[in-house]
Amino acid sequence: MTTLVPSEQTRQLTELETAVTELEARTPSQFRTVWAPAAALRQRAEEVGDTEVVQRAVLLQAGVLLREGQTGEGGQLALQVKVWAEENEARYVLARAHRELAVFYRHVGDFSDALTHAVQSVAFLSDDVPAHLRARHLMTLAVSLSDTGSHADGKRRGREALALSAQAGDHEMVLAMLNNMAYSAAELGDETEARALVAQMRDVQQRNGHRFTANELDTMAQVELMSHRYAAVEELLTPVLADLVVATEGDAVAECRLTLARARRLDRRYAAAQDALDAARATCAERQLGAIGARVRQEQAALYADTGRYAEAYEEHRSFHADMTALQSVQRDARARALQAVFEANEARRASEHFREMAHRDALTGLHNRRYVNERLPALMVESAERGRPLSVAIVDLDHFKRINDTLSHATGDTVLQHVAELLEEAAPGAAIAARMGGEEFLLAFPGVDAEEAAMRCERLRLRIRAHGWEPVTGTLQVTTSIGVTTVEPGETSLSALLSTADRNLYAAKRSGRDRVVAG
Repeated sequence: MTTLVPSEQTRQLTELETAVTELEARTPSQFRTVWAPAAALRQRAEEVGDTEVVQRAVLLQAGVLLREGQTGEGGQLALQVKVWAEENEARYVLARAHRELAVFYRHVGDFSDALTHAVQSVAFLSDDVPAHLRARHLMTLAVSLSDTGSHADGKRRGREALALSAQAGDHEMVLAMLNNMAYSAAELGDETEARALVAQMRDVQQRNGHRFTANELDTMAQVELMSHRYAAVEELLTPVLADLVVATEGDAVAECRLTLARARRLDRRYAAAQDALDAARATCAERQLGAIGARVRQEQAALYADTGRYAEAYEEHRSFHADMTALQSVQRDARARALQAVFEANEARRASEHFREMAHRDALTGLHNRRYVNERLPALMVESAERGRPLSVAIVDLDHFKRINDTLSHATGDTVLQHVAELLEEAAPGAAIAARMGGEEFLLAFPGVDAEEAAMRCERLRLRIRAHGWEPVTGTLQVTTSIGVTTVEPGETSLSALLSTADRNLYAAKRSGRDRVVAG
């Protein structure tokens, strides 16, 4: 990590934040422009030590992978970011990770999990998130709701996304939402709703000079097909076939040619329909569009049947079913590979968490160890200062423990330590920490607990240890403790000073006769 003076570091952190915010604000159609700057930004953030910007850059890369069809890799990165965001309570990053995971699960056909993540992607957004970003999260939720059959809720969320996009002046997102909603209405057979939405699309175009993409023109053509307006379909899609229209998705041109073939067949322009089908088939072969290619066969079968070529129609229909079966098998394999990639990432994360937890635990008692205290206690002091709360710490030492080891056995001593550990855990509920510092010395930390309450808790613990049923373990030897307690108000002292005061009070308890609590 590069060492920077404070002013230089502040400047670089500000620049990183500005850069990642700009990349996140880029419109969906610009996703191919994101990868290289996100990779460079990730490297810069790693050098400076800005871990949140690192994770946001990784998430930008995950989004590119998902939109380019590298589903498993994109989902794996999104999951890794989600885990980091949960551990670091980074709500904004967590919201964006959930959105990418919603996209991932939709790609692999798991609409239920996609909806779960889409809901979380909205729930974790704070009120100060820009309108255009909130709109994208709401659009993801709207699509997931529609996918799972909740069309009314999907429509409501779509309207919310639409209003926010309009408020933000994000014309591309406005058209994307209108397009999605119009396509859904057409699929549900609601021509009135679909036409109203198309009219809004045209209004946006006229006011902002937007040129419709191939996807949007195909949706509009589908709506015209509902009322058998074949000439209108021809007029809408001819510019696409002449390469006069931008295609933001790789399958858009093939979809347009297939829609045009269907319109021409229904209009009984059979030769022209065959031309459109041949062109669609060629596009599918060139771009390896298996799903659309299978639907081209289905439309070819319909064209053969309409022209009385029933034997060829039958054979084409059989080929369509064969292609669909093969496609479903490929999709299942791809889905399995993608899910396996995410599963392996999840298992690796769990294993990492397990080993990290083991490194922070005392093997004999199961309590946290000194390493954990050295890492966690400074963070607790910072948190207490930020929240304006006290922090109390107690050092607990067993009286005359060497006598137990020497008189009975080290095995008996280990059993005593394990019993004491259980009593310490009972005395450290919630956010409190119980740790073994080594030998017969333990530590308790009570975030948000003042001096009086800490002394009372430690006194209850002392009495509880004294009254414990030790006879089956130690016979006639009594087990007691001396405890030194100290409390620091926010920002008053350092970690070493805090522990020194607690240690000094512990020795005062021992000098005063042991089996007592000294606080102050």
